Amino acid sequence: MRDIVKVFGGGVRALDGVTLSVARGEVHAICGENGAGKSTLMKVLSGVYPHGSFTGEIVFDGAPAHYRGIGDSERDGIVIIHQELALSPHLSIAENIFLGNERARFGIIDWNATNAEARTLLQRVGLDENPATPVKQLGVGKQQLVEIAKALSKRVRLLILDEPTAALNDRDSAHLLGLIEQLREQGITSIIISHKLKEIQRIADSVTILRDGSSVESFSMSDPEASESRIIRAMVGREISQLFPEHTPEIGPEKLRIEGWTVRHPVDRERIVVDGASLSVRSGEIVGLAGLMGAGRTELAMSVFGRSYGTVLAGKLFKDDQEIQLASVSDAIRHGLAYVTEDRKRYGLNLIDTITANISIAGLHSVSRRGVVDRVREIGVANRFRERMGIKARDVSAVTGKLSGGNQQKVVLSKWLHTGPEILILDEPTRGIDVGAKYEIYSVINDLAAQGKAVIVISSELPELLGLCDRIYAIAEGRVAGEVPRADATQESLMSLMTAGKDH
Repeated sequence: MRDIVKVFGGGVRALDGVTLSVARGEVHAICGENGAGKSTLMKVLSGVYPHGSFTGEIVFDGAPAHYRGIGDSERDGIVIIHQELALSPHLSIAENIFLGNERARFGIIDWNATNAEARTLLQRVGLDENPATPVKQLGVGKQQLVEIAKALSKRVRLLILDEPTAALNDRDSAHLLGLIEQLREQGITSIIISHKLKEIQRIADSVTILRDGSSVESFSMSDPEASESRIIRAMVGREISQLFPEHTPEIGPEKLRIEGWTVRHPVDRERIVVDGASLSVRSGEIVGLAGLMGAGRTELAMSVFGRSYGTVLAGKLFKDDQEIQLASVSDAIRHGLAYVTEDRKRYGLNLIDTITANISIAGLHSVSRRGVVDRVREIGVANRFRERMGIKARDVSAVTGKLSGGNQQKVVLSKWLHTGPEILILDEPTRGIDVGAKYEIYSVINDLAAQGKAVIVISSELPELLGLCDRIYAIAEGRVAGEVPRADATQESLMSLMTAGKDH
């Protein structure tokens, strides 16, 4: 790709003369902060943004490429797997693999051939599932493998993966990276967009770094000077000497205590997803919840936050040593709780509305008079949070869905800070966010604790919990398997607790 320029409405230059060169049979990583242009560049390459909507040249296998849509690029063997997976949940694995590429004879689908080919492709990606299984019954890790099987069915030669491990636990991530290595051995070229620098160091043959819509540098990972710090410096344009800001806790009295909390699954009434969990957090303290995917961390948080998940069978909540009843989200907000969901796009934001509307929605009473929203006051609140949180947008009337992931997360945090909470539960607060934006979010979390707020952080990244939290609880199979102070916590000790069974 040579001198690619992509301009959106309003004159926003998302790509400003980007050059990218990928060798046959390599794994090439693309890094950059949110908003740097990584996904836009890949959408140009794959025909999502068709030829003519950008300037510059694409050369594939020595020939000029003029892709007017996904179908054109797929005919050349270029397949893109987006961060938001494009699977139909109600169709089977086999139906998803061959959707739009059906195995048919005389216009009638050959189900025997469909399922047989699907089974072969599933074996190739290491997924032991019946091809007739509905996709909605699979976890995110297995859905990623279905997407790759779908790509293989299209005779893929260049596989593009946009943040493929962002929503995966360590085990599923390792399996997926191992699969990409196998595909490399089979001659398939891969481009991987990732914020996880450890993964890039493990799997990438070379890396290209984008910043502010421009390509900053490319280098081989076998270069003696190729390092995590070099990538970070190129991404953010400055040195980040520490990945976590300094934090000196000033811990006060207990703010929230959860005792014997037990929750039943909302559909499977035989299944207990949170089993007698007890934990506490004090004012000025940052407490982490570690656990494998499916351990029950999010279910615990949502059920505490106004019984937003499942059926609470037992347990008590205490705030400032007084028992409280939180029967609804409104009750939770009134008692000073805030919950920043792990899925900001689905549950945290209205992506088609403005920054202003998203920030004010959870605390409308504070910008209203006699039940009518005061627009001037609402815009004033949004502007204050935009400045305080460093939200990068032309103004607060910008549509939230157009923002980068890091800026969307700042809008979600602003929404809940506007309610004046005393206790914040942050569920995967830096998922899908680049290293520079992560540092900014960590600084906000530290500031909240310094203000005396009690903060609970749920994260699948153990280094994040170790670098941020004062205490860490490990959750395994719905139970609190152990509690570790920051000074004693290691990835090994936490993983040991996280993998403990119910008889532990």
